[in-house]
Amino acid sequence: MAEQRQRQRERAKRAALRALDKARRAAAENGTQLSDWENEFLGSVEDRVETYGRAFRDRQKGAPGASLSNRQSGKLKEIAAKASGKSVRLSGLRRSAPR
Repeated sequence: MAEQRQRQRERAKRAALRALDKARRAAAENGTQLSDWENEFLGSVEDRVETYGRAFRDRQKGAPGASLSNRQSGKLKEIAAKASGKSVRLSGLRRSAPR
């Protein structure tokens, strides 16, 4: 069981690193200029994932075994959309109140 969790964490780590790299490459290929904040975000998240296996500390902010928190995943999707030339704004979405 512990071995299975370790494999899941490693898969999540590799997936997060691939997604970060893919966003960077898409920006470079399309000539999209990322802001200083976006570049810093990608670099710092990449460093934390490589060092610790995940980029957030509070386990309530993301799924168990995930390498990125919910907000980090959303920001990464926004950056990837910008890099590929699409205009998607995810941070403005609201969740419905629990019933």
